[in-house]
Amino acid sequence: MLEDLFSVVKTRLSADSKNDEPRRSKTDIPKDLLFKCPRCSNVTFMEEFQNNGKVCPACSYHARLSAKERIEITVDKGSFEEFDSEMISKNPIDFPDYDAKQQALRDKTGLKDAVITGKADIRGEKTVIIVMDSNYMMASMGSVVGEKITRAFEYATENRLPVVAFTASGGARMQEGIVSLMQMAKTSGAVARHDQAGLLYIAVMTDPTTGGVTASFASLGDIIIAEPKVLIGFAGRRVIEGTIRQKLPDEFQSAEFMLQAGFVDMIVERRRMRRTLGHLLRLHKTEEGDVNE
Repeated sequence: MLEDLFSVVKTRLSADSKNDEPRRSKTDIPKDLLFKCPRCSNVTFMEEFQNNGKVCPACSYHARLSAKERIEITVDKGSFEEFDSEMISKNPIDFPDYDAKQQALRDKTGLKDAVITGKADIRGEKTVIIVMDSNYMMASMGSVVGEKITRAFEYATENRLPVVAFTASGGARMQEGIVSLMQMAKTSGAVARHDQAGLLYIAVMTDPTTGGVTASFASLGDIIIAEPKVLIGFAGRRVIEGTIRQKLPDEFQSAEFMLQAGFVDMIVERRRMRRTLGHLLRLHKTEEGDVNE
């Protein structure tokens, strides 16, 4: 029934576009009323889709979330305190139009850059949380992203808190040249110091987690979780096949393939993520005053 309704809406909008005066009938269906799944083509009401955590009820396709949406469904209500909220990128190599593009993205997304960090409670357990947002330059890691992540780990180390990081990235931000690549080593060093203090780091890979982010802090979690069917990798399929001159499996770089290969520890559906994180944080809780032997 919903697929038929979707077809009617498309036909009506197409007809309206050919007329000089747009139709304004009260029977017109709002643009955002329906969601059509890009994987299974199932059509559902947008409200139902959003209430389901942006997961398709037919095939469990997990749509991408903004950082703010992710925080809202993950942390305890009213517990989130953001770090470094006003930090913005400069243009270290004078890349053409980079400053203008940054400003346009800030206006469009309401973000200062591609990551939000802070401290919060998850089911009563205190933690530092890092959430990347693919709406901002595909969550590429430039100087601000790397610095905010590093500061978040340093805060967690100093205050003996665990870290939960939701990763989603196209890799290093090449508009910042070598500065962006340096963030791989910087974030990895901060993770190492956090680990040496005997503290827990949970990495949650969401769609997509690729490039220099995968090659640095995203792969260094004590526990690595992935959402179903997400893309995880470093280089693209065609680059790898061209290099090794072999055909790769169809499921290559999927979360399920990574789980089978031992790269991912568990795959957790979005509706179970908050409960799973709360359980892991409670299970590995570090009591105040504990020190690493």
